[in-house]
Amino acid sequence: MTGLLGYLRSLFQPDMMVTGLKVSAVVGTALFVINHGAALMQRKMDRGRWISAGLTYLVPYLVSVHGQYASETRKKK
Repeated sequence: MTGLLGYLRSLFQPDMMVTGLKVSAVVGTALFVINHGAALMQRKMDRGRWISAGLTYLVPYLVSVHGQYASETRKKK
């Protein structure tokens, strides 16, 4: 299945999840330290910052799975 629905389903495919989670852990942590490290050390993490921090990990996951999905879709053509 291709398109948006296919991509959404791929977000929960175990083989894509493993790679996505690894990318999210590495890239998300680097971005977290860059964007929120000082606030964390100064104990200035408020609710808004924690939401932003969550997105800091979510976005690399979504991008990684999208790349994997796009690659698999191209291979099938």
